[in-house]
Amino acid sequence: MRTIDDFNFKDKKALVRVDFNVPLNEELKVTDATRIEAAKPTIIKILEDGGSAVLMSHLGRPKGQVNDSMSLKHILNKASEIIGVQVKFAENCVGEKAEAAVAALKPGEVLLLENLRFHAEEEQGDEAFAEQLSKLGDIYVNDAFGTAHRAHASTTIVARFFPEKKCFGYLLAREIEAIDKVMKSGEKPVTAILGGAKVSSKITIIENILDKVDNLIIGGGMTYTFVKAQGGRIGDSICEDDKQDLALSILEKAKSRGVNVYLPVDVVAADAFDNNAETKVCPVDQIPDGWQGLDAGPQTLENFKKVILESRTLLWNGPVGVFEMERFAKGTIALGEFIEEATKNGAFSLVGGGDSVAAVKQFGFEDKVSYVSTGGGAMLESLEGKTLPGIAAILK
Repeated sequence: MRTIDDFNFKDKKALVRVDFNVPLNEELKVTDATRIEAAKPTIIKILEDGGSAVLMSHLGRPKGQVNDSMSLKHILNKASEIIGVQVKFAENCVGEKAEAAVAALKPGEVLLLENLRFHAEEEQGDEAFAEQLSKLGDIYVNDAFGTAHRAHASTTIVARFFPEKKCFGYLLAREIEAIDKVMKSGEKPVTAILGGAKVSSKITIIENILDKVDNLIIGGGMTYTFVKAQGGRIGDSICEDDKQDLALSILEKAKSRGVNVYLPVDVVAADAFDNNAETKVCPVDQIPDGWQGLDAGPQTLENFKKVILESRTLLWNGPVGVFEMERFAKGTIALGEFIEEATKNGAFSLVGGGDSVAAVKQFGFEDKVSYVSTGGGAMLESLEGKTLPGIAAILK
């Protein structure tokens, strides 16, 4: 795996695919700069070598049209502040303006190109567009895990024009290593904690990880499909009725492979999907009509805690309750605390996938686990066992 450490960038221009697709508020100011901060070590290494960095990214979904509200010029100040260098800006990502801006770039300087997705060719993976991008650097660095599952011009196709001069940035290399630690080289016991609402959205992950884990903890809305499939009463809880057979087959497969499956045994049920609803704790398979399970119950959390603290490798993907409502966030917070304790005791913990990352950030566990993935879809596809096009392009 060739990383940025395999190159010296002295007097070289590095063409770096970063993921600066950050949220902006109504004043078009950056509200969460995590992704910019994540790219900083790669950019600093290039500058300290005596090279310059040409950064390319997308922002939002402009669908091939120029849209001022999605211009990357709005993140210039925040990027300059984080990187510690006044970042220059090119009003296009290809063509004369981009090429002139790159030609004027001196060692130690950083240039941010305009939104790649202002050109439809980016998402189409257009080869001619990728070739135009390739003219803007001597070495290609992919540091955008969040888009590594897309075969776009800037993430995959452009690598063809750098047969010997392409590598992973620090962030992307760390993402690959973190997933490999869970999926290939994890110290046992390995435990996967899968939450979220739907079995259907996690089925390929479950099927792929059954050969790699010792324990599978299932929580969140998915729980009720499994419980109902086994004859339990789930009241008005969320359930995918057409996935009950699938749930039973997952349990059967896990059993045949010696994987321990832990489902909730009790839940915090509510008489409405509302933070102010009446609540009570009841057995997971005896939820009364008119009530719905919205969080893990106390005995469930005790059971989960025991498994987590005995684990050496942990993957957490998905909350175990409706954590967006304060009344039903206790289970997800407790889970974070158990994983924090296991990590302190020497376990490796990887958190990935949209909602669990949001929960980890919201409740302050970001620095208390081993690694928080920056890519939602890319992380999920990695766990499904797919080779991501952006990663394959560098390895070729």
